[in-house]
Amino acid sequence: MVTGGGRGVVGHAGARLLADLADKTGLTSAFSQALAGLRQRQRGHDPGRIAVDLAVMLTDGGEAITDLAVLRDQKALFGPVASDATAWRLLSQLDATMLAELRTARARAREIAWAQHADTRGDVPQPTVAGQPVDGLVLDIDATIVICRSDRESATRTWKKTFGFHPLLCFLDNTGEALAGLLREGRAGSNTTTDPASP
Repeated sequence: MVTGGGRGVVGHAGARLLADLADKTGLTSAFSQALAGLRQRQRGHDPGRIAVDLAVMLTDGGEAITDLAVLRDQKALFGPVASDATAWRLLSQLDATMLAELRTARARAREIAWAQHADTRGDVPQPTVAGQPVDGLVLDIDATIVICRSDRESATRTWKKTFGFHPLLCFLDNTGEALAGLLREGRAGSNTTTDPASP
């Protein structure tokens, strides 16, 4: 039986686990320290929490700042979520130094997550190639087509006759996690990392 009168029912509950992971690995607090200079009022939204909420929103399928409404509409699950305008102000104030500090914070959180994994489940999983185990860390580097509208900055016609971007991505094959990405125009070549179409 399907009913619409349930209580305590939430959507996107799995996204809460991402926010919890950020808290447990120290990512939220490290983001807060890196962005402390952007906090306008002591009682206002914590910039580190805003950054985590934006990351959770993107991971959950959001495409624009306005998609924070998905989190904001479920206060019991996600707590207070910044307004679109507040999130926009935070992003517009980021500079190269702050971005470097955010990357450092993310790297520290990844170390903690790997250490927690080692404590509870053993070492990082060993990947297999052609059915044979491979020692060490294996990096999987590949490009993908991301289709978007023609008015997006740096979007161009792709080699597959679509329109958008052709980013180059690096994943850790052992765990499947994304490590890095390089945004490239859609016209970037499919078989090279040194392409003039890379912004």
